[in-house]
Order: sequence, then structure tokens, then C-alpha cells
Amino acid sequence: MKELSETAHAAEAKKYRWALLVTLFATVVLVIGVARLLWRLHTSGSVHAERPSEAATIETGQTAQPTMQGMSAEQSLPPSEPETALSPIQLSPQRMQSIGVQIGEVKYQPVNDELRFYGNVQADERRLAYVQTRFAGWIRTLYADATGDFVRKGQPLFTIYSPDLVTTEQEYLIAKKNQVDLQQSSVTGVASGAASLFSATKDRLLQWEIPPSEIAKLDTTGKVITDVTINSPVSGYITEKTALPNMYVQPDMHLYTVSDLSDVWVLAQVFQSDAGKIKPGDHADVTVDAYPGKVFSGRVDYLLPQVDTATRTLPVRLVIPNPGLKLRPGMYVNVRLKLPLGRHLVVPGSAVFHSGTRNLLFVYRGEGNIEPREVELGSRVGEQQVITKGVRAGEQIVVSANFLIDSEAQLQAAAGAFTPPPPGAGAAAAMNAPAPAEANVDLTTDPSPPHKGSNTVRVKLTSNDGKPIAAAQVTVAFFMAAMPAMGMSAMKTVINAADKGGGMYEGKGELGSGGTCQVTVTATQDGQVIASKHLTLNATGGM
Repeated sequence: MKELSETAHAAEAKKYRWALLVTLFATVVLVIGVARLLWRLHTSGSVHAERPSEAATIETGQTAQPTMQGMSAEQSLPPSEPETALSPIQLSPQRMQSIGVQIGEVKYQPVNDELRFYGNVQADERRLAYVQTRFAGWIRTLYADATGDFVRKGQPLFTIYSPDLVTTEQEYLIAKKNQVDLQQSSVTGVASGAASLFSATKDRLLQWEIPPSEIAKLDTTGKVITDVTINSPVSGYITEKTALPNMYVQPDMHLYTVSDLSDVWVLAQVFQSDAGKIKPGDHADVTVDAYPGKVFSGRVDYLLPQVDTATRTLPVRLVIPNPGLKLRPGMYVNVRLKLPLGRHLVVPGSAVFHSGTRNLLFVYRGEGNIEPREVELGSRVGEQQVITKGVRAGEQIVVSANFLIDSEAQLQAAAGAFTPPPPGAGAAAAMNAPAPAEANVDLTTDPSPPHKGSNTVRVKLTSNDGKPIAAAQVTVAFFMAAMPAMGMSAMKTVINAADKGGGMYEGKGELGSGGTCQVTVTATQDGQVIASKHLTLNATGGM
């Protein structure tokens, strides 16, 4: 018994040892498996951390987008949308009249530019006269005694007594008497010497600018003139005066400054951007508020070399004849300069339509056909616009209502690519599918054509054999594309038409604007499209 007990005990111990080994092996395998799993999870987390946009894309089901980092400025900016293509359009005579379309013509004609600016009247420096004597003496009588007085040429200004002049007059009288007495002398050289002496004394008086009237008085009276009269050399206004009664004067003294205003200068200020258009000799017209309706004509004399850095203007000198001496120095005047630019192709300025980066003319082909055409512009001259490329002389163009015509052209261009929005999300595929052949659609409106405001639509549904179709769901969708040029967004109106029996369906809706509308009629039964029709209608009533 004892041996049997020991044998059983040994067998039991061996069984426990095997169980322990199996348990240890399973534990090691489990630890290795957990470690591998943790390593894989750690690696997967690192990858997701490095690519967050990719992980977000997988979760949301969206296409991954490149990040801004590392992209150039051109890559990061969205591409600009091209302007809407324009298509030729056709308008009825009633439509053209309702929107105010007027037709003009492209012409080839001489073009004159016109510049307007201001200026100030100044005395012509070439016509200033200074009065002074060529001998010393004392002023006796002063006739022109105030600055600003007007004097005429030859009018006395003052009288002067000069001892040197009196001496020369005496010599002149003696020389004249000797010439008369000795002109019959037979002695050689005596007569000619007397004549030479007389001529020398007369030349001295003329060099001193003694008026010829004073010399004639000497010849007539034969007596010395103590007070010699000095006359004005020109007609004009006394702008400076230093002469006073009993004043002693020297030859270097300016006694009077007389301004001849028969011609005056106008110093005008021209913007430096216009300086290249002006040249000496160009015709100019001057007006002044003091004389309404009076125009003084002149010419450009000179462009001064220095630009005013404060106003960025260039002084231009004009010479203006001044009949009646109406223009006075210091007057503020308006100047209009006409510049011939030669012959050019021109259109009225109102005919040009600026659409974004394009300049358009609407060429009229007759019978309501209008073609938008891109052109290149030259200079704007008054109410006319020079065209350098895009049209020919003699073509007819639209000169008014260009905004409305541009909108019509954009609608026509968008019509081919337009797919109207569905009245319900589930009907999108049915809306875009072609109309089944087993149904026909006939649409009418009240009023006809439709207009801005309330409208009634009627749809007639018939099968191919002409039988009316009842119990259908009918919608009529009006769509008008956006008009960015006029600041108007897109317009959409969906009208549900009720079954009135006999295949006739009717509904009412509001149109927010007149213009060209894209209309889609859709009829469904049991969730299936049985009829679909697309057409274009012109709604009246304006924008």
C-alpha cells in the first residue's frame, strides 16, 4: 500500500509540473502578442499625428486638400472666375422701345480735343516803356501825376529845365544862323563847316530825345526853350511813377513805367499730364466773368520750363489781343484750348459699356439683332470716344440702355449651360433627365408674355395619343441669371400647378423682375418624371 501511495503521489506531481509549464508558455505567448499589438498601435498613432489632414479626410470622406505651407502665392490663391461670355441677342421692336434702345453710327471724322483751365492776366513785358531823361535837370510842371492813370502816345507827362539843354539849344540856334549866313561864302570850307556844325548840334538834341515838336518850336521862334515838354512814348497805364514837381533828376532815374495793354499775357496753369498736348501757336479762347458772352481770342506763346511742385501744373503763356483795353493785369480768366488731333474713328461716349476688364460696343445688325463686341479705346474727347480697334466706320451701334442689353446678352449666354434647380432634393435626377417620350407639355401664361409681379401659369399634359394626363405633380420654375453689372443677384421662382381636370394644371407666382427667363416645366407621377420641357420667355415690366 505504501508503494502504491508513493506511485500515485509521483504521478500527481508530474501532472502539476506539465500544467505549470503549459501555463507559463501560454503566458509568454500572450505577453508577446500584447507587446506586438501595442507596438502596432503606437506606430499607427505616429503616422496619424504626422498626417492630420489625411486622417481628417478619411473620417469625413472628403478629398484631401494641400496645406498652405510650402505653397507659392500663385498656388494658394484661387483662380479668378472668367467673365460671363456674351452671345448675340434678338429683341422685339416693343422690347427695344420699352427699354429705350437708341441706334447710332460709327463715324470717321476730324477730332478736336479741348482743354479747360484758369489763368491770370499780366502785362506784356515786351510792351513796357520806361520814361527817363538823357540829361540832368529840374522838373517844372507835372502833368501825369498819379499811378494808374491812362496816357496816350504823345501825351505830355512833365516839363523839365536843364542848363545843359539850354546851352545846346543856344548852340543850335547860332549854328543855324551861321549856316544861313555862310552858305554863300566863296571861301573854301566855310559853308560846309557851318553846315557840319549845325548838323552836329541838331544830332545832339535828337540823341537827348528832345521831341521833334520842341525842335520845330526852336526853328519857328528862334528863341531858347527853357522848359522842354517830355511826352509818353506809348499808350497805356502808368504802373510806376517816381517823378515829383521841382525834383532834380539824373539820366539813370526811372520817372515813369507805362504798360501798353493793347496785347496782354495770360499766364495759365496746365496739368503736367496735358503739357504734351500743347504747342506754341495753338489757338486759345479766353473768357472773363466781367464781360459775359465776350470771347477774347489768342494763341499759345510759350511753355515755361518749370513745373510747380505743389500743384503739379506747368505755366503756359498766352498772347491775347486786347481791343478796348478790357483785360486788366491781375484779372482771373477762364481759358479754353482747342487741339486738333486729326481724323479718327469715333462713337458717342454713351455707346461704350465697361464690363469688368472688357470694353464693349453693341453692334446693331437690324431686325432686333444685337452683337456684343469687344473693342479697344483711344482718348475720350468731350462727348465722343475714339475707337482704335473692333469696329468699322458705318456700322450701327446701340448708344443707350447698354446695361439692360448687357444683362440680356449674359442671360442668353447662360441659357445653354443652365440646369434649373429642383423643387425637391429627391427630384434632382428627374429634373436633369430628358423628358420621356410618352408625355407632351404645353405652357401658357396670363398675362402673355409674363410680367414683373403676379402671373398665372397653365400647363396642358397629354400623352402621345392626345389623351389628357391627370393626377400628376407639375412644377414651373422661372430662373433669371445674376447681373453683376447692375448689382442684381440671380432670381428663382418655383410655381406648383394644381390639377384642374382634363389634363390642365394651373398655379400662380410672383416674378421679381422683368427680363429673359429660363423656364423649366416638370411633371411627375409616383416619383417618376413623365414630362420635362425647357424654354425661354421674355418677361416685361423692367428691373
